Amino acid sequence: MEWMTDAIGWVNGLVWGPPMLVLILGTGIFLNLGLGLMPLRKLGYGFRMLWQGRHHQGEGDITPFNALATSLSATIGTGNIAGVGTAIAIGGPGALFWMWITALVGMATKYAEAVLAVHYREIDERGNHVGGPMYYIRNGLGPRWFWLAGAFAVFGGLAAFGIGNTVQANSVADALNSKFDVPVWVTGLALAALVGLVIIGGIRWIAQVAGKVVPLMALAYLATGLVVLAMNLPSVPGAFMTIFEAAFTPTAGVGGFAGASVMIAIQMGVARGIFSNEAGLGSAPIAHAAAETDSPVRQGTVAMLGTFIDTIIICTVTGLVIVISGAWTSGENGASLSAMAFGNELPGTGAYIVSIGLAIFAFTTILGWSVYGERCVEYLFGVKAILPFRLFWVIAIPVGAMVHLDFVWLVADTLNAMMALPNLIALLLLSPVVFKLTRQFFAEKEARKSD
Repeated sequence: MEWMTDAIGWVNGLVWGPPMLVLILGTGIFLNLGLGLMPLRKLGYGFRMLWQGRHHQGEGDITPFNALATSLSATIGTGNIAGVGTAIAIGGPGALFWMWITALVGMATKYAEAVLAVHYREIDERGNHVGGPMYYIRNGLGPRWFWLAGAFAVFGGLAAFGIGNTVQANSVADALNSKFDVPVWVTGLALAALVGLVIIGGIRWIAQVAGKVVPLMALAYLATGLVVLAMNLPSVPGAFMTIFEAAFTPTAGVGGFAGASVMIAIQMGVARGIFSNEAGLGSAPIAHAAAETDSPVRQGTVAMLGTFIDTIIICTVTGLVIVISGAWTSGENGASLSAMAFGNELPGTGAYIVSIGLAIFAFTTILGWSVYGERCVEYLFGVKAILPFRLFWVIAIPVGAMVHLDFVWLVADTLNAMMALPNLIALLLLSPVVFKLTRQFFAEKEARKSD
C-alpha cells in the first residue's frame, strides 16, 4: 500500500504543479476577459434567472432551478467543511484567499461549461437530455478530438468514485465516529441504502431531492456560521487581514501548524477551491445539460451562481470561523478542524452541528456525482451500462467509508486534475462559440428592450 501511495503522490505533485495552476486560473481569466467580465457584471441577472427557473422554460428534463440544485448538491459537500479545513491546515489562512480568487475567475469557467453543455447536448435512447464536456468536445471540435472526449469520460467516471463517492462516505463516517461513536461500517451501509433508494429513479428523482434538501441544508449551515461570526464581530476585520497577509507572505509555524510558503498557500487554495466548487472540472455542465431551457446563455448565468454560492459564501463562512477561533494552529486537519472551530465557539452544539451538516452534505454530494459518473459511463458504453454503474456506485460507498482518509483524499485530488485537463483544453478551443452566443443573446435582449 505504501508504494501505491508514493506513486499516486508523485503523480499528484505532477498534475497539481504550477502548470496546472496556471491553466486553471489562466482559463478563467481568459474567459472573463473575453466575456467582458460578464459573469461578475451580470450576477444579479443570474439570480433573477434562477428565481424564474423554478418553472419550465423550454425542452429538457429538470427545471433550471433544480439543475443548479443538482449541481450544488455535488459541490456543497465535504469541500466546504473538510476541504476548507485541509486547505487552511496545510496552506495557512492565506489558502482561503486563493480559494476566493479561484472562485471569482471560475465563475466564467462554470458559465462557459454550461453554455456549451446546453448548446451541444443530445437526446439519448431513453429520451433523456445528455451533455457535458464529452459531448461538446465531440460535437464542437469534431472527429479529430474524439480521443479527448473519451479521455474526459474515462477520467470523469473514475473521478466520480473519488471526489463524489468514497471521499464523501469516508469524511462523514469519520465525523460521525468521532462525535457520536457510530461505527464506520454502519455509516457506510446506511448511506449506501439511502443513496440506492434515490438513484434508482435517475436524474429526475435526484433533482427533486436536491431541489428541496440543498437550499435548506445550505441555509441552516450558513445560519450557524453567521451566529458564530456575529458573536465575534470585532474579530472579523482582523481575520480578513490575517487571510490577506498570509496570501502573499509565508506563514510561520505556530502551535500545531507547521508553517507554509506562499506557493503552498496558492496550491492548497486552488486545489481545494476546485475540489469544492468544481469550476473547470467539467462536472456541473453534465447536470445543466438536462435543464428545461431554450437558451444556453440563460442557463449559463444560472450555472455560474454555483461557484459563487459554494465558495464565496459557504466556504468563506467556514474559513472565517476557523481563523477567528484560532483552531487552525491546533494541528487538526480536514473536517476535524472545522468541527473543533465551531465547537470552540459554540460549546456543546457547534461540533455536532458540523458533523450533522457534513453527513447531509455528503449524502447529497453522492447523489449529484452519481449523475456525473453515470453520464460518463453512458457515453463510453451506452445506456446498457447504467444499471451496473448504479450497483457499483452503491457498493463503493461502504468501502470508501472504511478506507484511510489521507489515501482517499490523495486519489481524489489526483483524479480531479486528470479530469480537468481535457475540459480546460476544450473550453479554450471552443471559447469563440461561448463569446459569440453571449454577444448575440445580450444584443437581442437589448434590442427587445428598445422596441
